[in-house]
Amino acid sequence: MRRIAAAIALLLAATPAAAQQDYSKVEIKVERVAPGVAVLFGAGGNIGVSYGEDGNVIIDDQFAPLAPKIIAAVKSLHPDPIKFLINTHWHGDHTGGNVAFGEAGAIIVAHDNVRRRLSADTFFKTMNEQIKATPKAGLPVVTFAKGVTIHLNGDDLQVTHVDNAHTDGDSLVYWSSANVLHMGDTFFFKATYPFIDRESGGSIDGMIAAAKTGLGIVKPGGKVIPGHGPVATREDLQAYHDMLADIRAKVAAGIRAGRTKAQVIASRPTAAYEGKVASNGFITPDRFVEGTYDELKPKLAGKARR
Repeated sequence: MRRIAAAIALLLAATPAAAQQDYSKVEIKVERVAPGVAVLFGAGGNIGVSYGEDGNVIIDDQFAPLAPKIIAAVKSLHPDPIKFLINTHWHGDHTGGNVAFGEAGAIIVAHDNVRRRLSADTFFKTMNEQIKATPKAGLPVVTFAKGVTIHLNGDDLQVTHVDNAHTDGDSLVYWSSANVLHMGDTFFFKATYPFIDRESGGSIDGMIAAAKTGLGIVKPGGKVIPGHGPVATREDLQAYHDMLADIRAKVAAGIRAGRTKAQVIASRPTAAYEGKVASNGFITPDRFVEGTYDELKPKLAGKARR
């Protein structure tokens, strides 16, 4: 715990913006999803947990100041230390605790592109934010191109990379025996329309493909942990896939018909999903349509009706 506290202090000293946020009021809530499987809700992306006699594994880690609370929540499930940390992608609300957990001895695992992005200073235009490179202790030490499997606690955690979805380094994590799938931020459930980080290689087509991949992995009756929002079912993931495909098709049809961005937004491609997805979330319906239009317009250039 002393090592974690020192790592947190170092990280906050380097990031004044983070120090301005009050994490003292954040409560880490624990929900058991299946035997040996849980999800932690706090501030940032949902944390998956594999716990048991072989050691604990967490999937994502939210923000550095929350590390002691996250450790306490994991200990409420099983007293052993955290052995592995899997990052589903590089964003700070999923990797902010990397330094703290790496300093404490957790082995960090992620896609090759996660290490590449965490290793470099980045100006994130979408957030108008300068992001400093992650210190060595917080970088993944085990990386992969396509996938990797971790065999612990009587289950196989199958980690699968999906191309250019939310980012260019997304991974899905599946407990094959428990039939639980963590989708990371390739799946936003109820809380907001999905955020697609096109600066980091994300795309609407990749998001649709990632949902389809997830549907091919999780079996009927299984549980799905989204990056943000409550635990879902396979049927919820199917509905999410269908929503993305429907909105994309409507935006593409508008572009082919020669409509402007404003006209496509005004046509309300998201109307069928009112009440099913929060309209006041981080990504509003209009913002999601706008981003989809901006992405598809160059791809469909020359195909619009003249």
